[in-house]
Amino acid sequence: MNKLVEKLDQEHCLEAKELLWLLENNSVELRQDLSKKASEVAKKTFGNGIYTRGLIEFSNYCKNDCYYCGIRKSNDQVHRYRLTEDQIFNCCKTGYALGFRTFVLQGGEDPYFDDDRVVAIIQEIKKNFADCAITLSMGEKSKKSYECLYEAGADRYLLRHETANKSHYKRLHPSNLTIENRMTCLRDLKEIGFQVGTGFMVGSPIQTMENIIEDIAFIKELDPQMIGIGPFIPHHNTPFKNANPGSLEQTLQLISILRLMLPKALIPATTALGTIDPRGRELGILAGANVVMPNLSPVAVRKDYSLYDNKICTGDEAAECRSCLAKRMDSIGYEILTNRGDYPE
Repeated sequence: MNKLVEKLDQEHCLEAKELLWLLENNSVELRQDLSKKASEVAKKTFGNGIYTRGLIEFSNYCKNDCYYCGIRKSNDQVHRYRLTEDQIFNCCKTGYALGFRTFVLQGGEDPYFDDDRVVAIIQEIKKNFADCAITLSMGEKSKKSYECLYEAGADRYLLRHETANKSHYKRLHPSNLTIENRMTCLRDLKEIGFQVGTGFMVGSPIQTMENIIEDIAFIKELDPQMIGIGPFIPHHNTPFKNANPGSLEQTLQLISILRLMLPKALIPATTALGTIDPRGRELGILAGANVVMPNLSPVAVRKDYSLYDNKICTGDEAAECRSCLAKRMDSIGYEILTNRGDYPE
């Protein structure tokens, strides 16, 4: 076992120069050491159970113009949609019957879904599915708005920081978006009481190894309950359409590193992993992830929530094929769980 891997397992942190060495020496043998130790830690914490979240992509309208995102405001080739409250509720009804006990409401920063409208949706879901958790992923809001959503019954909030480096952030986002506000939002969410998730794109344009080390340091300092990382995949209608995608190998390495740094974190094997490799999600679980997020959105709109090219949205990714996903997890020694999958206190 590599000595740095042993140190990471025992102390849950490494110095920047040690992390840099790991990132620059991402050999098959090193990844095997990392994934072996990370999967041991995940199994010690969660057993061989994999938590599922039913993903509902309720709107692909977005007021922002992030340079890497396929649903950015400036992309006039997107077929825009918004789910009605009844459609969202029916997604939950279908998901509940399939065994899902966490619903993830994810959308662009769409002003149509103001606090009153989202509060009403949360309350309706909670009234009918009281044993379920609600996770929101709706971008940056004021602390007052976050408080309203929390008081309505939302349990978790996902907000990737995307990069902890100010210069890199400016290269990925228009000037009206700042890293300072993104981090303020994350700290507000934690202070309010949400289970908070953050994360970043692996291999995003202009990203350096030093940027990744800053990302890891920020995540360690924030100590979120959830960490979502996945490989960057370009979209053909963005300024970064010709950028190289992030690598499977580096993403798997980072999942393992983050698992050893934060043993109790809820870490998904993302759709992006499954997009760049047919066995990407299985490999993510074996690297230390413990969550999968099948899609509960209406089939007719799944292709329209296209943050990046070639996103998988049918087959095993679809929530309706939950049995297929269960078989895939069983093939690597894991089982799909039907509970809320809360963060272990």
